[in-house]
Amino acid sequence: MDIFLIIGVITGLLSIVVGMIVKGADVMVLLNPAAAIIILVGTAAAVMNSFPKKEFLNIPKIVGVLFKERKIEDAADIIEQIADISKTARKNGLLSLEQSMQGMDNKFLKNGLRMVIDGMERETISEILHSEINSMEERHRAGASIFTSAGGAAPTLGVLGAVIGLIGALGNLSDTERLAHMIAAAFVATLYGIFFGYVIFHPFASRLKRKSHEEISNMYIILEGVLAIQAGENPTSIKMKLACMVEPKERAKVEENSKGE
Repeated sequence: MDIFLIIGVITGLLSIVVGMIVKGADVMVLLNPAAAIIILVGTAAAVMNSFPKKEFLNIPKIVGVLFKERKIEDAADIIEQIADISKTARKNGLLSLEQSMQGMDNKFLKNGLRMVIDGMERETISEILHSEINSMEERHRAGASIFTSAGGAAPTLGVLGAVIGLIGALGNLSDTERLAHMIAAAFVATLYGIFFGYVIFHPFASRLKRKSHEEISNMYIILEGVLAIQAGENPTSIKMKLACMVEPKERAKVEENSKGE
């Protein structure tokens, strides 16, 4: 479970509640079933109208990815692993990589090495691995776009909810006390819409994009590493080449590992 994300959601909720208390507003006004129906059901309808059934039904799985604490392998560790594999290949030949693949968890790296062992052409390996990366990138993009769409719809539906509430309020002009209560309740829908749009849905989309970026960056490192192993490049030159593809912090870690050797 991604505790940091849960803390972020709770902090967002608390900011609304505490803000209302400080302003002297009645927090109980937030318990508005009509506003919740307009925002949540309306947003769901907007997403249903924007995406095919298959992608819509995939939302629970995407939410699971969001809240699941998934350990993404450090780029520096991947580079170190590829350098070790290249040493084995240069010393004992490409066929010796069969043993290196035993117990390997990274399926993408394993697939690339399998193609190298099978003697496939460089262009073929590159094309297959690029296709796999592009396919994953498209799946991730589709998942993030669902939350982007929801984030765009929710605030607008909040305005719609406020208008509906005001229509109801204007029908009770004779009862001043009830009128004031209904006007306050009308704007709860706007609050819901802005909250879900800019504190929940848009940030969720950004988080999915970031997770995708990290995973795909590692896949490109593996792709270049596999092609370098096939070409029989020197392990040190492979490290230097791959280190240029990572952030300064990871690059420093690669350099530190090289000094240790």
